[in-house]
Amino acid sequence: MLLTNYKEVEERVRKAASRVNRDPSEVTLIAVSKTKPNEMIQTLYDNGVREFGENYVQELHTKMEELPEDINWHMIGHLQRNKVKYVVGKVSMIHSVDSIRLAKAISDEAVKKNVIVEILLEVNVGLEENKFGFKVEEVEDAVCEIATFPNIVIKGLMTSAPYVMNSEENRPIFKKLKELLVDINGKNIHNVSMSVLSMGMTNDFEIAIEEGATHVRVGTAIFGERNYNR
Repeated sequence: MLLTNYKEVEERVRKAASRVNRDPSEVTLIAVSKTKPNEMIQTLYDNGVREFGENYVQELHTKMEELPEDINWHMIGHLQRNKVKYVVGKVSMIHSVDSIRLAKAISDEAVKKNVIVEILLEVNVGLEENKFGFKVEEVEDAVCEIATFPNIVIKGLMTSAPYVMNSEENRPIFKKLKELLVDINGKNIHNVSMSVLSMGMTNDFEIAIEEGATHVRVGTAIFGERNYNR
């Protein structure tokens, strides 16, 4: 069932990209494995999957120690500054940089470890009170400041759209994030050339792809419903 689910999601990614004349290879499918056992991750790994996303630092840290070293881990959940040392130099990308102070902490740790860290700035496009992230109007100034920090590279933007019954309702949010990325790139800010749009989850990833997503974060459609009572 797990492999069938993954293949079905891959096919949905392909069709969504094709509908807007995009090459499906432009879209990275991240299997969001939070709360799921290593055995499930290993099964996907054994069938060629390398991109996995985790929300919680402790769980990510444990899985990294127990699973193959060549997995590309994506930190997609809220990251506290005191946990930065556990992910810097170990994940392929941090999607959830939601403040300048967090970016500075990542930069400081990256300098200490002599590594370069690729980050995305999280944008709360929908202005949801329970979501982290910069407001749309704050992003340009944040980019200008963070771009001066050593050892980190801003690769693009990320958002988590509201949970809706009709995924079409989130199209304006994805469209706005894409417009924001294009707008900032057009400002020719020193040391900034962003190309990554991390947006779209199980409920709306096809709409996100149609609006330009380069990375989609899909959990439930691949792994099934989550059990938080472990």
